[in-house]
Amino acid sequence: MKPFRIFLFLILAVSLFAVDSTKIEFARLSPEPQHKKVAPLIVKYLDNFHYQKKAIDDSMSSETFDRFFKKLDPARMYFLDSDIIRFDKYRYVLDDYIRIGYVDPAYEIFTVYEERIANRLEYVYKRLKETFDFTKDEYWTFDRDEQPRAQTLAQLDELWRKRLKNEALTLKLSGKKWDEIVEILVKRYKRFQKNVSQFQSEDVFQIFMNSFSESFDPHTSYFSPKSFDDFKIQMSQAYSGIGARLQTEDDYTMVREVIPGGPADKSKLIHADDKIVGVGQKTDGEIIDVVGWRIDDVVQLIRGEKETIVRLQILPAGSSPGAATDTIALIRDKIKLEDHSAEGRILKITSEDRDFYFGVIDIPQFYSDFEGRQAGEKNYKGTTNDVRKILSDLQVDTLDGIIIDLRRNGGGFLNEAIDLTGLFIEKGPVVQVRNAGGKVSVEWDDRGEQVYSGPLAVLVDRISASASEIFAAAIQDYNRGLIIGSQTFGKGTVQNAVSLNRFLPNTKTKLGQLKITVAKFYRINGGSTQHIGVIPDISFPSRFELMDIGESSEQNALLWDQIDPVQYKSYLNLEEMVPKLEMRHNLRISANPDYASLLETMDEIEQNRNKNEISLNYDIRKKEREEADENKKEEKEKEFVKDGEDGKDEKDEKDEDLLLIEGAKILGDYIMLSTD
Repeated sequence: MKPFRIFLFLILAVSLFAVDSTKIEFARLSPEPQHKKVAPLIVKYLDNFHYQKKAIDDSMSSETFDRFFKKLDPARMYFLDSDIIRFDKYRYVLDDYIRIGYVDPAYEIFTVYEERIANRLEYVYKRLKETFDFTKDEYWTFDRDEQPRAQTLAQLDELWRKRLKNEALTLKLSGKKWDEIVEILVKRYKRFQKNVSQFQSEDVFQIFMNSFSESFDPHTSYFSPKSFDDFKIQMSQAYSGIGARLQTEDDYTMVREVIPGGPADKSKLIHADDKIVGVGQKTDGEIIDVVGWRIDDVVQLIRGEKETIVRLQILPAGSSPGAATDTIALIRDKIKLEDHSAEGRILKITSEDRDFYFGVIDIPQFYSDFEGRQAGEKNYKGTTNDVRKILSDLQVDTLDGIIIDLRRNGGGFLNEAIDLTGLFIEKGPVVQVRNAGGKVSVEWDDRGEQVYSGPLAVLVDRISASASEIFAAAIQDYNRGLIIGSQTFGKGTVQNAVSLNRFLPNTKTKLGQLKITVAKFYRINGGSTQHIGVIPDISFPSRFELMDIGESSEQNALLWDQIDPVQYKSYLNLEEMVPKLEMRHNLRISANPDYASLLETMDEIEQNRNKNEISLNYDIRKKEREEADENKKEEKEKEFVKDGEDGKDEKDEKDEDLLLIEGAKILGDYIMLSTD
């Protein structure tokens, strides 16, 4: 190598590993002129049109104050306790300030936030100049949202020393040398520094106004013009990805929802609440550490051309922060309407020496070709039309029963849930809707088209939400079929989105959008689906129950209540049958080794969930990881043996999941008890 090239190489190497010790400063942000108009407009609209008539007073001001700090610093790693005391003068006056469009306090707080970030980054770069002692017995408290704030900068330094040490130890356990660890962490925090430098005035305004709007309920929110434009672009672009909705939690990119029919869903390798910590391209591309990245930058890495490979390094849901990551490979694809479509098949099971043949219909979401429906097309693409065809193709008269699988179905078009109910009842009311003024309307199925009248079961889980809950609740209220699984999500509210420019038509500047809760769903028996969701007739444990999923886990979620029921008929006498079915179910499942394995997994998740500290000792962490890897290996071996068994032409119970098989056997029990 020539001397000049050697010299250039050394410069590049030094710059790559150099730890910046210069003083860091961020540009100071201030409100933009339109914010003075938007803030009072949001207050007025929420005051007049939100479903919940809530006083905008000192109490809401205090709540907004606390939520703003939490949104900026959820893990309490930046602000000192003295910072909160310093700004406490604003605690009970934000409601008055927002009414008149005075939002300067939010920018004062944000300026101090940036100063604290700059101070922390300076500490990080300085601290990484020396290694850590991984033989000490000390611990890192990773769940810090309820921990007291640091009183001094020295206390913050100690918190950040342990945070950095934990990050370094995690990399060390994955085989990285110290110089590699420094390189990765410096890149990580340089990326974070760049993210903070890219904050704009409207970002601060959006965070502040959502701190206020979420005092009404978690589904009411303000979108800045930039955020709304980005959303429209994402929804309209023809792009390929993995089919997952992502969100940021602390420094991690978390899977909020796996989109039915997409590559992630079909792979069964990634799930809700998994954390993505690295992204790589093709089969051999470098895995890029994405901890601390902006979510839109992570999304750009994950997206790519159709039929190309993206590799994700994930921390599975329920894992302790120090656990080993998994690396999975997915093939990008475009998410098409057909991928979300209902699918049907025949499942054969044997129970008490009797063979049963059930039609299983998977409904990933309630979809509809809205334009085709509006145009009056008879066979437009939609959930109900597809399920009607599936029922015909399955030749339901030759089957023992039908199982509708709504697990992981997050909802969709309300009219499809109503029409689908109509395939299983003669006619009648399906759901009630009460608006902000208290007026109640009843949505009916009045077509008189009962395509199937035989034994029916509906499978649900904690992710089943909105339209799924309306369908399941109607089937349950009519005593038309058995609801089996776990408590559903509890999303029983209706939102509308409104452009704020609509109220100031002469303003050329874009003002953003407000999404606001305007109505609430009620079952035909009068109870709401909000907050509680649908409680199954026969419950089955799910790992989702152990996670912070569901409406009841959200702050300020509207509560359950009830209104007057409407008249409807009852098809079956399930109240007397359910205890007998439950007894048979419990006896059968208690002897099932797969069920015992599920309970063990859930117990492990619960233990990790309750664990708030992690050792910073290398030997202890290594031993914990080896034990976790061994347990994971045993589980994979069990799955391999199970999947390797010979199948048959029809899907039989060897190839299906535990809840589906047990749900089918419960339906079989019902059939046998009904004919005794």
